[in-house]
This record gives sequence, C-alpha cells and structure tokens, in this order.
Amino acid sequence: MTEIFQANSVKSPLVTVAMPIYNAGKDLRLAVFSIIKQTFEDWEFIIIDDGSTDNSLQSICDINDARIIVMCDGENKGLAARLNEAIDLARGQYFARMDQDDISYPERFERQLNALRSNAELDLVATRAITIDVDNNATGLYPHSFTHDEICARPWLGFYFPHPTWLGRTEWFRKYRYAVPAPLFCEDQELLLRSYTESRFQMLDETLLAYRVRDGVNWRKLIKTRMAVLKMQWRTFIQKRQFHFAIYSFAAFSGRVFLDLFEAVFWKNKLHHIKGDEKILQEWVGVLCYVRREDK
Repeated sequence: MTEIFQANSVKSPLVTVAMPIYNAGKDLRLAVFSIIKQTFEDWEFIIIDDGSTDNSLQSICDINDARIIVMCDGENKGLAARLNEAIDLARGQYFARMDQDDISYPERFERQLNALRSNAELDLVATRAITIDVDNNATGLYPHSFTHDEICARPWLGFYFPHPTWLGRTEWFRKYRYAVPAPLFCEDQELLLRSYTESRFQMLDETLLAYRVRDGVNWRKLIKTRMAVLKMQWRTFIQKRQFHFAIYSFAAFSGRVFLDLFEAVFWKNKLHHIKGDEKILQEWVGVLCYVRREDK
C-alpha cells in the first residue's frame, strides 16, 4: 500500500478510527474534519481507498495532520476486507468506525470512551443518529434500542445499532473480524449476529452522528440486501439449531418485502421525523457550522 500521510508512530494512540472509502465525492472533506474536530484528540485515523476512480482523495490532500494515514493500492477489495486491514493495522486500544459521507458530532468519541471505561463488560458502544440529505438538511432519526437485551431481543429482525457510530475494544474486533467474502451490504449485521451471544453492546441516548441518506431508493439494491440478510440469518440460525429463529427470519423477510412494496407505491418515509424537535435540529445546525470552520 502507498501511504500518503504517515501518522506519528512514536506513541500509540488510544483510539484507531477506520474509514474505507470508495468514490467518496465532495462529502469526504466534511467527514474527515468531523474527526479532526473531536474533543477527544488521542487518535489515529486510517483512511483506506478501495480503488476509487473519482479522485476524491484530492479534496483532503491539503490537510496536514500527523494523526491521519491515507492508504491507496489501486485495488477494489470491498468494505469488509478493508475494515479487516484497518483492524490489523490498528495501534489503538479502541477501534471506531466512520463512513465516508457521514459527520460525527465533536463529543462522539469522548462520550463513547467514557461509557467503555466505566463498564469493563462492554465490548461495543453505538450512539443515536440523525439522518441528513445531500444538502446536509436533517431529515429523520434512526430507530434505537439502548441496552444489550433490547438491542438483541429479536435477532431475526436485525439489530438497531447503526454501524457508523460504533466504537469498541480493538480486541473484540480482532476476535470476531468481518466475514470475507461479506454478505451483500450487510457485513455489520452479520458480525453482530455472529457475536451477540458472547458480547455486550450498548447505545448511548445521545445523538452523536449524522448519517447521510441519498435521495430516492435503489429498489434492486434493497431487495438484494433483504435476500442477503435472510440467507445470512438462515444459515446462522440453522448452524446454531435455532430453528424457530430461522422461521421467524423468513416471516420478517416476507413482512419487510411487503412493506417495501407498500412504500414504493405510497412513498412513505419509515424514518422518525424530527421537524418538531427543535433541540435536535438546533444542535445539528451548530455541529455543521462548527465542522465547516475547518481552517480556523
């Protein structure tokens, strides 16, 4: 791999942040600065380009921060393989996920580390997230469950545990790793399903990330993802002899496909609207303004 920026190798950071990218476009710069502007500063940021063709790395080539490592080898290996590479390279005691077009709130790492440090049994901590559109307007709130038991109560329905907000112990990521080849568009759900009975998860009751949702729905991609999730769940439940869960997963798949068709006809938005929640909206506007002051 070719290193464009080399992080300081003298002292190991407490947190390693991993962000594989592929044709990240104009949103990459804001995503990177949302990490640079974290209130917790003892981190390294591993950005791995997965064979991009849009020259998006040029948008961050002027950023001079010794904590950032950008790697590029011209190959397209897929998200799961790149995440495993970052896990192998990580020098931090903790490992954080970040997506190429999302925006972390400044206090994200600080809050998550406080939770992990105060509870040695926790392996992985997520946070609540708002959704934003291509113009950075807040559009909704992701569903949420807070305790491990709530998050894992119905594994056949999946886990409401947004992956771009994850921060956990590096040893946990190295123990379970990402499956390669990964199931289509659901590598994080596969990891949770494979590990949840031997792990402890928690979601913080704070909105600490903005998750970008593109306009419109790619229905072909959605159906393929639904099929991949069903196949992954079915295989896992059968291997564990949880036959009733396998049946539930098929029922959940059927119900979701029906709801997808209903949404396709009536264009219903399944996200929770936040138009009436002025506090969340004002907080997001403040975060966006703060991150955009990138050169100050």
